[in-house]
Amino acid sequence: MLFIRSLLFTCMQVVTTVLFSLLGVLLWPIPFKWRYKVVSKWARLNLWLLEKICGIHYQIEGLEHISDEPSIIMCKHQSAWETLALQVIFPQQVWVLKRELLWIPFFGWGLAALNPIAIDRSAGRKALSQVVAQGKERLLAGSWIVIFPEGTRIPTGQIGRFGIGGAKLAVESNANVIPVAHDAGKAWPKKGFIKYPSTIKMVIGEKIAVKDKSAAEVNKQVYQWMEGQMTSLEGGHPKVFAKEDKNSGKK
Repeated sequence: MLFIRSLLFTCMQVVTTVLFSLLGVLLWPIPFKWRYKVVSKWARLNLWLLEKICGIHYQIEGLEHISDEPSIIMCKHQSAWETLALQVIFPQQVWVLKRELLWIPFFGWGLAALNPIAIDRSAGRKALSQVVAQGKERLLAGSWIVIFPEGTRIPTGQIGRFGIGGAKLAVESNANVIPVAHDAGKAWPKKGFIKYPSTIKMVIGEKIAVKDKSAAEVNKQVYQWMEGQMTSLEGGHPKVFAKEDKNSGKK
């Protein structure tokens, strides 16, 4: 039954992705804020489908920490679920993501319509400079910035090393950081097809002001907060994630 439910959701997700991506292309000439309002409805629809088809619900703690001031969201990356939920929970936002995602037919078109900061992760300092420059522009235009500091989805019970991009942007732009943790991996695991009925809990932390702090200090503060929240959410201290060496087959 779980397989059938998951298959039905996946089919509906594909259909809605195609429809909203085409809609995003058609709406490209209109101002971003209106285009965003329309295209981001895809996320709300898919969360509804997850609830009705797969029995996945969610609870949010800390909604009072979301202000009207555009800030930088540094979120735990554990599942595909948070990519939907953030669009529903937070105000207008743009994402820092790898540029290869824009090359995916239909899905990439929809992403492009949401004005992301698409980087070449192998570009090093150039990518970092792009995040800071374009991030400042997006913040001034009234958008929040979403960044997953771990850079990739990390399995449950683990925590990845934080990249410096989000913290660097925060310091350079003097924008507050809003840390976000959740346990979505239990319902929609990394690279998992089966969706498991459960209630996901998301915790939104208090804003972290960056004045007089270095990017490294901001990163450390967010990391420690994330580590503590994941320990509470998952019932155990997260292990440090080790990337697998594809050449040796070792970690």
